[in-house]
Amino acid sequence: MVAAQSDSQQGLDRGQYVPSIWVDPDGCEHWVMDDGAEGYMTPHVTRQGIPVCREGTVCALVRSDQFFDTDSASINAEGRASLLEFFRQSDALAFIITGHTDSDASDAYNMRLSLARANTVADIARTAGAAISDVRGLGERSPIASNTTAEGKARNRRVEITCIK
Repeated sequence: MVAAQSDSQQGLDRGQYVPSIWVDPDGCEHWVMDDGAEGYMTPHVTRQGIPVCREGTVCALVRSDQFFDTDSASINAEGRASLLEFFRQSDALAFIITGHTDSDASDAYNMRLSLARANTVADIARTAGAAISDVRGLGERSPIASNTTAEGKARNRRVEITCIK
């Protein structure tokens, strides 16, 4: 018997069923039924229908000013070593990495830069053997301080690491 393959799969999974679990940023689990080739997920619930969620808290805040050069997603050696140590010492089951910027550049540029910086941190986490649940860039959309001062802009240029326990 040959398994049918939908057009949307385009052979990405080579007809293999590869189940996995996806953890949302709020910590709730979803079962990925076809490894995401068609984007089909179902919520992981208890027998009583309650979503299975893990505790998720921001466990680290990386000031981009400390590790990245301006307009760069390359991390310096000191920052790499610090992050490797953090991920190796953490007892989290998985991590969500979110990049942010100040409002100095265009929205499109900031979205690309924040995602690139988040991916750089996620790559370091993977090198340390950490599981990454999600990597995202929010650009200037979620400031934690005012973008009208240099100090505020510096606080907004960050990468947040959320620990899922």
